Amino acid sequence: MHPYLLLALRIVTGLGGMVLVITTLSAAIRSFVLPRNEVVRMNVWAFLAIRKVFDGAARLANSYERRDKIMAHYAPVALVALPVFWEALVSLGYTCLYWALGEGNWRHCFELSGSSLLTLGNARTHQLPISILSYSEATLGLLLLTLLISYLPTIYQAFSRREVTVALLELRAGTPPTAACLLAWLNHDGSVQNDDQQWAEWERWFVEIEESHTSLPVLSFFRSPQPGRSWVSSGELILDTAALLFAAVDGPQPRQAQLTFKAGCLALNRVYRFFDTKARAEPTNVQSEDEKAESGRLEFDQACQLLADKGLRIYEDRAAAWQQYRELRGRYAGAVQFLSRLLMAPRTATT
Repeated sequence: MHPYLLLALRIVTGLGGMVLVITTLSAAIRSFVLPRNEVVRMNVWAFLAIRKVFDGAARLANSYERRDKIMAHYAPVALVALPVFWEALVSLGYTCLYWALGEGNWRHCFELSGSSLLTLGNARTHQLPISILSYSEATLGLLLLTLLISYLPTIYQAFSRREVTVALLELRAGTPPTAACLLAWLNHDGSVQNDDQQWAEWERWFVEIEESHTSLPVLSFFRSPQPGRSWVSSGELILDTAALLFAAVDGPQPRQAQLTFKAGCLALNRVYRFFDTKARAEPTNVQSEDEKAESGRLEFDQACQLLADKGLRIYEDRAAAWQQYRELRGRYAGAVQFLSRLLMAPRTATT
């Protein structure tokens, strides 16, 4: 090869390796250190590749319980594989740098890169610039592993806080959980006007969901310990309860319940928009098919009758109440439907 052509090739390869190392380090920092809900494309590629494998395995399962068991391993496997993916890219980038600096052939450069990254020390160099690069690669390799290990407790603490509320909802909303049962539980002392503390706890839960599930998106894919539970279904249940309270119960609307409903709609729609790049900038009014069906109106009427039997005063104009309920559900139904498909969440009747 012509010397000038070889020199140009080494320069381009070296620049490419430098860009690859810097991009990978930037992805690691934006994933675990930067407190912003950024979409890191490099991570998305890794997660999508692993997700395709799990989707294929889940399609072979003949029951929801088996699919849930398979998909429960997806988030932990993807999270552990992420630093391996980063280190592979860093190793490739440094291999290009070593070759560009004339360390030797590609095989020797690859062995030197792997030895430096994993701090094995079985490949050596006698050039000072190469030694400096080797030490920097070893430092980056340790840094990438440390980032994941240091943030694992943060991820599992957020997961634990999320699941406590999910489990408590199941105890209060019946089996299967419904908004009518949960609203009846809130009316256990004969009034739905004095439950501000409970609504405030749910508001705080929604705020934590919005913050943690966009800054650490892999947390969205961690499934509940029980197959029938899901943070998406629980969020839908709380919002359905608020919508049923506002639309069907005759009386003043608790201010805290209104704040919780607004926080819930914002949280679910922002998580939805984080994963769906084609979503609009504001919460959409997309309604699911079951809302358009007549069975939805029948379930609504049954829920109103249950609340009336529990002593709550229900609006006499059921048609107007139904239209109001549909309008309120339209503020979050599209997000719930999208997230349920994305996360393979169990779908239950929540009215």
